Amino acid sequence: MDLRDICPEKLLTAQQSVKKIKNGSRVFIGTGCGEPQRLIKAMVEDLSIQDIVIYQMLSATLSNYVNDENFLSRFSIKLFFISPLMRQAAFEGKIDYIPVYLSQIPEIFANHEIGLDVALIQVSPPDDHGYCSLGISVDITLSGMQNADIVIAQINQEMPRTWGDSNIHIDEIDYFVEHNEPILESLPEMKNQKVIERIGHYVNMLVDDGATLQIGFGHLPDAIVPYLSDKKDLGIHTQVITDGLLPLFKKKVITNKKKSYLPNRVVASLCMGSKKLYDYVDNNPEFYFKSSEFVNDPNVIAKNDNFISISSALEVDLTGQACTDSKGYLFYSGMGDQVDFIRGSTMSKGGFSIIIIPSTAQNGKVSRIVPHLSEGAGVATTRGDIDIIVTEYGIAEMRGKSIYQRVMELARITHPKFRKNLIEEAKKRHYIFPDQLPPTTQDLLFLDQYLYSKKLTNGKNIDFRPLLPSDEFESRHFYYSLQEDSIYYRFFNKRKVFSRDMLQKQWAQVDYRRNMTIIGLMQLGKRKQIVAIGSYAEADTDSAEVAFLVKEKLHGMGIGSYLLEILEIIAKENNYKQFVAMVLAENRKMLKVFQKKYPSAKFLRSGSGEVEVEMPFKAPEDK
Repeated sequence: MDLRDICPEKLLTAQQSVKKIKNGSRVFIGTGCGEPQRLIKAMVEDLSIQDIVIYQMLSATLSNYVNDENFLSRFSIKLFFISPLMRQAAFEGKIDYIPVYLSQIPEIFANHEIGLDVALIQVSPPDDHGYCSLGISVDITLSGMQNADIVIAQINQEMPRTWGDSNIHIDEIDYFVEHNEPILESLPEMKNQKVIERIGHYVNMLVDDGATLQIGFGHLPDAIVPYLSDKKDLGIHTQVITDGLLPLFKKKVITNKKKSYLPNRVVASLCMGSKKLYDYVDNNPEFYFKSSEFVNDPNVIAKNDNFISISSALEVDLTGQACTDSKGYLFYSGMGDQVDFIRGSTMSKGGFSIIIIPSTAQNGKVSRIVPHLSEGAGVATTRGDIDIIVTEYGIAEMRGKSIYQRVMELARITHPKFRKNLIEEAKKRHYIFPDQLPPTTQDLLFLDQYLYSKKLTNGKNIDFRPLLPSDEFESRHFYYSLQEDSIYYRFFNKRKVFSRDMLQKQWAQVDYRRNMTIIGLMQLGKRKQIVAIGSYAEADTDSAEVAFLVKEKLHGMGIGSYLLEILEIIAKENNYKQFVAMVLAENRKMLKVFQKKYPSAKFLRSGSGEVEVEMPFKAPEDK
């Protein structure tokens, strides 16, 4: 469609169009990579334009002017999210920040809580029916233009056409400026690849096939996405599409087939990346672009079963509070979409949220997991919202955990050199007991090779992993849930109390080589409970003493034998040649398990009613 034939009176040059902006106007500018660069430049260069208030999310072009005193005397910038290019200006007080959830901004415009006189947007050329496309920036741009008195659009042939709610008719636009130029690109920063790789490894462990994902703003969430390349049929419902997702689209890792809401479509609000990404979304019906009040609505998000929110933070305290928008008193980014998606994931059937954060900052000089948030730091995500926190040192589960448990979870995934200090600080605040033992300073990444799963005859799964300090409370519940006979056969006495002191010494003494404890966990709602525990401890240089307990209702399902297999694998790696065990003679079930697993075992009965069992491992040539 040629606008010269349809509405020639609307076609203006960039310089003519900005003359429509009166002094004192409130001007909205389209978001991020979709912003109309030519219109912004023309507005700034027209020195007759004075006393303008600019509203924008993720500003780029204006960063070229924020150090110009003349510009600052004419324009007041108010941002809903501070982009990397504008951080220094924010630190120096040259721009203003409006802390608000992205899902709420369209309604704020519609209710005229923030009135808009002019909207500067960028669109694709109109089609034969007179519809332009907002392309890669629907988010709050759609509401911004709908609620402004005057809409000026830069028509750019480089702007992709996207499906969804991005189409707007030429009748909704007051003035057009035809100007072609490359769409802004947002390319990822190069960061510590080892940290990214390890965090990606842990996130991969948490994401199941068929899950629907949200990937938050920032380089880290984008950087870990490639580590999900072995998954199947992932879905996407997210605020922003970035280049990190592109390989997963092309490899058909993301198919959206398993989504329970709007299946077969990527639901998003904007796109920020490279020209390759823009070319991929151009006229691609797989992508469904909607405005932020829809995409970020927790009730809409929750319609996706098995929804997983993945976002980042700047700092987390020992109680689970997260700061995302400021470094102390310095505003750094924005509240953005994190809380909306975290709450939506909690409401989702089978859903949960993950906050990823490197364990340190300033080249390892400071811990990002801290006793308390920095002075001035804002709590964007409360301790009641957080499900899981991941660093390069592991996974900490927060949901439903007490402050004591949170401290132990977070101390375990802190950088090893800060763990002891965090425990001491937690003691000062009475978060934990005065005699609490600190977690090991070992890097426990190697434990991830000891993750196993077994499907039982009743169709349920049991996951097996090494015991961790944060398992203290769950292990107490396990022991107290057992019948008296089970306790007697395991401890050779009718133990009634499983004290905190006893259990914390149990995990504190685990070095995962000379001794090892494996726990079996079964899903109960959104939480897993311990149903089996197996251990070995060094007896001499060649032998390790083994013992295990399984919840009574699960006896006869092969769990004890499976625990023995796992423990033997680990024991062999640590150069042990056999297991030994002391078993009460009346504990026939246990003796039968040992005999079945080790046909060549020796059973030596003592006069006190105990049987000493020696179970040599098969050498490789014996197999």
